Amino acid sequence: MMSALETNFGQTPSQTVGPYFAYGLTATQYGYDFDQPFDATVARDDAVGERIRLEGRVFDGDGNAIFDAMVEISQPDGEGRYPQSVDDAQARGFRAFGRCGTGTDAQKRFVFHTVKPGAEAPGEAPHINVIVMMRGLLVHAFTRIYFSDEAAANAEDAVLKSVPDARRKTLIAQRVEQDGAVLYRFDIHMQGADETVFFDV
Repeated sequence: MMSALETNFGQTPSQTVGPYFAYGLTATQYGYDFDQPFDATVARDDAVGERIRLEGRVFDGDGNAIFDAMVEISQPDGEGRYPQSVDDAQARGFRAFGRCGTGTDAQKRFVFHTVKPGAEAPGEAPHINVIVMMRGLLVHAFTRIYFSDEAAANAEDAVLKSVPDARRKTLIAQRVEQDGAVLYRFDIHMQGADETVFFDV
């Protein structure tokens, strides 16, 4: 008979991190019967800016797509503005924040429906801020998404210029026009030769 000290109570949330995201933060996406405050739709059709779809996968160090990651994004609208209140966000059709898990897509992708952001300030390139959470990652990782068709602005962006030349490509989403719609592809590599640049925020 095992003593109380020898009893195995299983893993705690701090040891399993990832599986709790689907239940607590992306409940509707995963079919749980309660709401989630944010989802993968960042902008309605009437939001200011070019409509885009942003998609990609999160890869581990062995090159395998991760099925239980969660990606959060924040961004301004096409004029480089964030909503100032809930009422402002509703009136403009733009939430500025999105959240998507990778476990419900057959290809293990995150997919956001949004608008291409404008620059927030002179000398700054349009970009999207990204947070990645996943099983085993006890502190979330921060990165940015820049755009392949903004080469001139990217060349002047102070944050992007602080990244070594050879690694800047890991922050650039590639534009594809597909069936009359604009798609940007951006994969996140947590480790390995193509590891995405992460920032100490």
